[in-house]
Amino acid sequence: MRHIWIVLACAALAPATALGQSAGEVERCFQNPAACGQGGGAAAPAPSASPPVAATRPAAPAPDYTTVLQSPEADRRRIQESLHTLDKYNGPIDGNLQSEATTKAIGDWQKAHGMSAAGKLTPQEAQQLNAEASRTPIRRIEPPPQTATAPSTTSPPSNADALKALNARLAERRKAAEPRAEAAAQSLIRDLKAYVAADGKGVAGDQFAAFAKWYADNKAAGRKVGEIAPVIDDYGDAKVGAAVASEILLETKQDGNSQSQCLVFAWVEGSPRKNTQAFSCDDVAAVEKWKTDQALKSAWR
Repeated sequence: MRHIWIVLACAALAPATALGQSAGEVERCFQNPAACGQGGGAAAPAPSASPPVAATRPAAPAPDYTTVLQSPEADRRRIQESLHTLDKYNGPIDGNLQSEATTKAIGDWQKAHGMSAAGKLTPQEAQQLNAEASRTPIRRIEPPPQTATAPSTTSPPSNADALKALNARLAERRKAAEPRAEAAAQSLIRDLKAYVAADGKGVAGDQFAAFAKWYADNKAAGRKVGEIAPVIDDYGDAKVGAAVASEILLETKQDGNSQSQCLVFAWVEGSPRKNTQAFSCDDVAAVEKWKTDQALKSAWR
């Protein structure tokens, strides 16, 4: 009878829904009444968990390049020296970290270390760069040593040697000009002889009035013209052509006696000859003035 009352008490404690429970569940409730909570012996379903809220990461700060760029000049020079030590930089050690050569060197170093090749350094990168260079012997840029110039053992040429060298150069120039100068002088000699043979007629007298007068004076004095020999006085390029100045030795004969006179014939080559003049060989000033007027560039003297 006592057992029956205990069973009825357990049943009364359970809600109406517990009436549909199995006998085993009732028995477990009887054995352990504390296990029978509201809603019977079945465990209450766990409340549904809300989905976890994703954590929001803060944005990474921008790299600090300003600190190094505005660091003291000594620190900036050290960075350039470190780049030089690591064979990245060959420019001047002037502390300018924004020069093209320096930014390229920094970028190359960053790229070699897997960093972003920004061409400028954060304080941490500058510290890493200097530390790496400190493990390598520093090769500072030094001015190249001045090589002592050995005193010259060659003495300057003497005046005699200088004159000899000058004469050699003149001889070379004259040798090149000689064929043309001789041809021009021989052409004049033929015209002079033709004038004498024609008894005062021909182009030589027309072109050289002083020669025509000389011939007329000697003819009037009863003197005959003998040998006519040329010596080149000067030859070279002038403003209107090749200019020639030739000393002509004219021989005259009378009563078995002979005498000679020297005239300088000057002209510019052409057909007919241009700017013709004849001077006494003693009138050096007049001959030189004629050369100056022709702007003669001598190849003869």
